[in-house]
Amino acid sequence: MKFDLQRLKGERVARGITQAEMAHKIGISTNAYWRKENGERDIGMEEFVKILNVLGFKKKQISLFFAKDVHKSEHQRE
Repeated sequence: MKFDLQRLKGERVARGITQAEMAHKIGISTNAYWRKENGERDIGMEEFVKILNVLGFKKKQISLFFAKDVHKSEHQRE
């Protein structure tokens, strides 16, 4: 499974929340949040739960933010 950063960004943008607002709501700097959303730094579980809360998702919806990492050889079979 691979964390889908594009989904995270898409959900944030769809709700009209800026990176600065998200950073403030979860208690980190805007720069730190930018690095996390762009894959330069890992998002910890505690931070991810806070992000889910800000976006209005329940913990049981966590799977929406993960994509199955399909090996290239499986793409060739299709």
